[in-house]
Amino acid sequence: MSGLFSNLALRSIHPPYPFRQRSKNACPPPGQTHIPKEGGYKIYMFLTFFLGFPAIGAAATNVYLEKSKKEECRPPFVKYEYLRLRSKRFPWGDGSRSLFHNPKVNALPDGYEDDEQ
Repeated sequence: MSGLFSNLALRSIHPPYPFRQRSKNACPPPGQTHIPKEGGYKIYMFLTFFLGFPAIGAAATNVYLEKSKKEECRPPFVKYEYLRLRSKRFPWGDGSRSLFHNPKVNALPDGYEDDEQ
């Protein structure tokens, strides 16, 4: 009896369709070739040149103007015990500076190299 119920449950979930039917217009009839519409690229070229490039230029101009308005100052140094840990020395230089160390931005474990505050 349980086999009957499981069989009915499976048939309600998966109806007995062996194959999907294809659309009637999936392939052209024999002897005819499918020719795409001409000029489909023109709309994408128009969108690229008249919308895409000006939008990129406007965004770049906005970033440049916002960056030039204010002078950024670095945050004050606070010595936290969980930041700037050096369990192993770096294999170059004095061992405390990373490979891409910038003395104006990156602090050493003891503070900034130049105290401009």
